[in-house]
Amino acid sequence: MSITGIIVATCIVAGTGLIIGLLLGFAGKAFEVEVDEKEIAIRECLPGNNCGGCGYAGCDALAKAIANGEAPAGACPVGGPSVAGEIAKIVGGTVEMTKNVAFVKCSGTCEKAGDRFEYYGNLDCNQAALSTGGGPKSCAYGCMGFGSCVKVCEFDAIKVVDGIAVVDKEKCVACGKCVKACPKNLIELVPYEQKTFVACNSNDFGKDVKAVCQAGCIGCKICEKNCEFDAIKVENNLAHVDYSKCTNCGKCKEKCPVKVIM
Repeated sequence: MSITGIIVATCIVAGTGLIIGLLLGFAGKAFEVEVDEKEIAIRECLPGNNCGGCGYAGCDALAKAIANGEAPAGACPVGGPSVAGEIAKIVGGTVEMTKNVAFVKCSGTCEKAGDRFEYYGNLDCNQAALSTGGGPKSCAYGCMGFGSCVKVCEFDAIKVVDGIAVVDKEKCVACGKCVKACPKNLIELVPYEQKTFVACNSNDFGKDVKAVCQAGCIGCKICEKNCEFDAIKVENNLAHVDYSKCTNCGKCKEKCPVKVIM
């Protein structure tokens, strides 16, 4: 090939590269996605568990929602008050966030509440709940202990002990996955500082409760009558604590004849 041909080929390649570069530069400007610096800063504060406990599809989605004013600074249950405070500095203002933990409303251990029949199906609460009478446990409202809640917990905060699920409040981040996993609706999120709970979920009359569990609420209303703060009420045969009124004085716990108040 002649020198002239080489020079021409080089110019063509260089010219083509220049044109492509200019086109790419133009396209980059034309289709550039604007970066929200606030969103990036918020995302860096979030823990990155992508657990969905906030109600959004992961930390990226939550960061965007907070940056757009669609979610509060304290929306991340895993991050807790410390992360909420950092995010509040970014978006402006202050935030008050109460730390919550999961609590299992059942005290029917293997010793206190037996089974009506032996279950041979999949060791899963949702599957067992589809069997006769809502599961093998004598109390149709109680924890069956097959650990569906344990399987969904990413923080090793819940275990089955003596036939019922028990929460380690120091590990729990209140993501809410165990709450959704329980077919008996036995798990609720409660304030971390709360010390008084009703460990029962049965709406049966006292006589029927005692027939299947030694530790179930019998709806006697002794707790309600002895509470000075109107913080505990019996509704549908079951005592309920109003955590916003409860002072954890322990009087209801002391007076409860079946010791179902913890």
